[in-house]
Amino acid sequence: MLNVGRLRVLTEVAYRGSFSAAADALSYTQSAVSQQIATLEAETGMTLLERHPRGVGLTAAGQTLVGHAEGILARLEAAEASL
Repeated sequence: MLNVGRLRVLTEVAYRGSFSAAADALSYTQSAVSQQIATLEAETGMTLLERHPRGVGLTAAGQTLVGHAEGILARLEAAEASL
């Protein structure tokens, strides 16, 4: 089963365009973000991000997973708000 925390990290990397910016936004180290993405890629068996000299971009698999992750995270936030 996919880990919600790792999905949150992936969406943040996708929005921010780099591991460093996502780390700053999440109050993580860049290394922790990198490790979370590596674990998520291992869990899915897919490359989710294309690494570039000045940031990252989503692969097709990454785009698909971020789309699902956005819905999952939104539903979790709604559940928390309703409680």
